[in-house]
Amino acid sequence: MKPRYAAMAGFLALSFAVTSAQAAGPTDPQIAAIVVTANQVDIDAGKLSLSKAKSPDVKTFAQLMITDHSGVNKAATELVQKLHVTPESNPTSQSLQKGGDDNLAALKKLSGSAFDRAYVDHEVVYHQAVLDAVDTTLIPSAQNAELKALLVKVRPAFVAHLDHAKHLQSELGK
Repeated sequence: MKPRYAAMAGFLALSFAVTSAQAAGPTDPQIAAIVVTANQVDIDAGKLSLSKAKSPDVKTFAQLMITDHSGVNKAATELVQKLHVTPESNPTSQSLQKGGDDNLAALKKLSGSAFDRAYVDHEVVYHQAVLDAVDTTLIPSAQNAELKALLVKVRPAFVAHLDHAKHLQSELGK
């Protein structure tokens, strides 16, 4: 399997894991772990992209991912400390981390425009999977009003990231 498709397959597995977790409905501590992990996965991919991407537009996007997702993690961390909630590892957060690790391993094998395409393709799939999880699982399952409000507040940024990634994807396909 080509590294580009291996990364996407990993995130399709993530979508399945998130869908499976919906049946049980994660608790607030589990949601906190999912949020922090999801953001950290994208920060890590963005950091790798800063050093490996060929396209200036891809590098700019990667820096945006680092900045925006670091901001969300900061807000989430401050909220869980305020609420005295300890993020609780769970199958979804573990799947996110594994998918992120697998993606980084696949991306590290690529360079130039192949890297750029694989990174951006991953970002499209990843942001769609995270948005689906936010809409169908995380927001509906959040019991704490402040946690739910944070998820609702950051959702538009994920939509903007998805749109930006799709735009880059179409530009790189030319």
